[in-house]
Amino acid sequence: MSRTVTEAVAATRSADSPMAGRTALVTGGSRGLGREIAIAFAAAGADVAIVSRKKDACVELAAELAAATGQRVTGHGAHVGEWGQLDGLLDEVEDGLGPVDVVVNNAGIAPVYPSLDEVGEELFDKVLAVNLKGPFRMMAVAGRRMAERGGGVMLNVSSMASGRPTAADLPYAAAKSALNTLTAGFAQEYGPTVRVNTIVAGPFRTDISKAWDMDAVDEMAQSWPSRRVGEPEEIVGAALYLCGPTAGYTTGSLLAVDGGRLAAP
Repeated sequence: MSRTVTEAVAATRSADSPMAGRTALVTGGSRGLGREIAIAFAAAGADVAIVSRKKDACVELAAELAAATGQRVTGHGAHVGEWGQLDGLLDEVEDGLGPVDVVVNNAGIAPVYPSLDEVGEELFDKVLAVNLKGPFRMMAVAGRRMAERGGGVMLNVSSMASGRPTAADLPYAAAKSALNTLTAGFAQEYGPTVRVNTIVAGPFRTDISKAWDMDAVDEMAQSWPSRRVGEPEEIVGAALYLCGPTAGYTTGSLLAVDGGRLAAP
């Protein structure tokens, strides 16, 4: 399912290097959509800090990506749901790479549970911490630094569940819906020099899809305009646009990259 770093870099690299001179921090960057975004940014000329709870995986990917692109790429271990870790994380990244002017809040969790009445407080709090509380604090701190330095970009990765919630993912859907709201609020607070946008992602064939009943998912997808789930690399174009120089008038926006799922009946 995942391309090698070399394959992904070759497919993404462009002559104009639209992210040249940027320093990007990507949470949840060691796998899935975050991995694809981190690779794409480095291939487009950015220095990149890859963050997840699994520091070893981040360091390993960072080394591969640095070798493949020639960019400075670092790996960092942090739990984005822990409010108190985020200021220190930003300091650590900036000590190594310089001022961060692109932040991607991609980390997220959507644990399964048997029924809504069996959702415990601990699980509920954990879902909101990673999907909402962490991104709020990251944007509050990073956005202020960007504004004081003259500008930057923040990108959230939300979910189609925010618009199509079900009993199977309701805490997650609620957190992602609130993340959509934060997008508008932070765009207003830190504009005009800091832009804030969100990708509303549909189902992608990442490592988490191994737990899905793919026959059922593929059957469901037949009612969507795309008739299929997405491949991880198909998130790249939207992320590069929203964080790149041609999106200067795009802020406070939600961009659905979901194969038309939200447009389907």
